[in-house]
Amino acid sequence: MTKLRIREANDSDKISVLKFCKNTFSWGDYVEYVWNYWISEGYLLLAQKLDPVGICHAFYSDNQVWIEGIRIESNSRRQNIASELVKHAEIIGLEKNLSFSYMLIDTENPISISMAQSLNYKVFQTWNFYTIEPRKNSNHDDVTFEKSINPKSYTHYVQSWRWLPIDDKILESFYEQNKIITSSIGDKNSSAIITESDHFDRTLIVTLFSNSDESTCEILSYLQNFGWEKNYERIQILTKEKLSSFDTLEFKILFHLMKKSFV
Repeated sequence: MTKLRIREANDSDKISVLKFCKNTFSWGDYVEYVWNYWISEGYLLLAQKLDPVGICHAFYSDNQVWIEGIRIESNSRRQNIASELVKHAEIIGLEKNLSFSYMLIDTENPISISMAQSLNYKVFQTWNFYTIEPRKNSNHDDVTFEKSINPKSYTHYVQSWRWLPIDDKILESFYEQNKIITSSIGDKNSSAIITESDHFDRTLIVTLFSNSDESTCEILSYLQNFGWEKNYERIQILTKEKLSSFDTLEFKILFHLMKKSFV
């Protein structure tokens, strides 16, 4: 039996890898669009026997490792290759003295959830993914730019589909760039962190913290109009809350944010 080898991928691996990534989802896959970014960032891990049989990208920041893009060639599945890739990424994280590892898994993907749980990952949070179309909308008078929120209330924000920790330094940067909006109606307020995708043009990614339908509707109206004014093609919204019906708002999928502690 050929021994499994894990190494960093390089440009020459792209064609071989994309062959087993093209039908990952019903609509295809996004790996071909982020491949160059992952190569430039480093830690695009490749599992190889005679040929590449799997990949996994690891993104290291602050006190955590973010695991993404696990793909296994169809004839090589159920051989613990995904587990070996994740463990390799974790070892690097331990060498960097990081404390946590996270990954995002579709709640209807029991095989991946089982793999993560076998490596001692637990469901930390569950997040909803919505989209909303940019369009002219003036019904957002109550929305303002936020200059102070309690970081303890929010553990993570989403940047290019990576859940990254919120701290005082990040918040200060967001305040300066007017990236945090809020709406307060009565004694309930909702807020959102607005970022741009690093990997896809004209794509707005919003981390939404919803505490009432009324204040959330104000924020959604603002986001529609902001996207229209800035000529974005798509607005993606990630939130732990289930949102009420709203113009062009469409629910896409539910994810588990899986967490593992190294300490």
